[in-house]
Amino acid sequence: MIRAIIFDKDGTLTDFRATWGAGTRHVLGELSCGDTALAARLALALGYDAATHGFEADSPAVTGPSEAIVDLLAPHLPHLPRDVLDLRFAVASAEVRQVPAVDLPPLFEALAGLGYALGVVTNDTEGSAREHLEAFGVAGHVVFLAGADSGHGAKPEPGQLLAFSAATGIAPEAVVMVGDTGHDLRAGRSAGMATVGVLTGMTPESLLAPLADAVLPDIGHLPGWLTRL
Repeated sequence: MIRAIIFDKDGTLTDFRATWGAGTRHVLGELSCGDTALAARLALALGYDAATHGFEADSPAVTGPSEAIVDLLAPHLPHLPRDVLDLRFAVASAEVRQVPAVDLPPLFEALAGLGYALGVVTNDTEGSAREHLEAFGVAGHVVFLAGADSGHGAKPEPGQLLAFSAATGIAPEAVVMVGDTGHDLRAGRSAGMATVGVLTGMTPESLLAPLADAVLPDIGHLPGWLTRL
């Protein structure tokens, strides 16, 4: 019996293309200071297509963490010390408007009202994720939040998910991990949890299905799936 739900953030709570399609173009524009040739090289390094606002499914821009993204950008920006690049990347990323995948407050209220403990684990930083949850109006329903800098590792390793189980006292087999990437679902499987893929990220159903108990169009379909268990 499922008693808890863990959500990924980017591409799961949010629509990845709507958020980071144009958002990445903004970030790369800021880092390249308007140098279009440099921006194109940065886009290629990230597996990002500025024309379609799409990403390669295995791009670190999709799976994170942010350090891995900056690692790919740094060789093309040798004039920027790493601490300066980290700061400029963080500031530019924080300016990107997050687009929820669905109307989040009523969904979280409904799931919490049904008795599910709700958590969020992300390869973003914990502080950034907390700001996003507060902006979405759902932070009050989240009983556990972990980022890549929270001390539990990062997906696809299961540390964040097992930390959720330890914090809530809910056994892994009673938890479902919901995410848009193979990293999310592998973390869930490694933790001994059920897994649900959603198609609001950049990973196609064909790559999610082998790792998932179900693949849904978006998290708005989650209550219906849960009632069928």
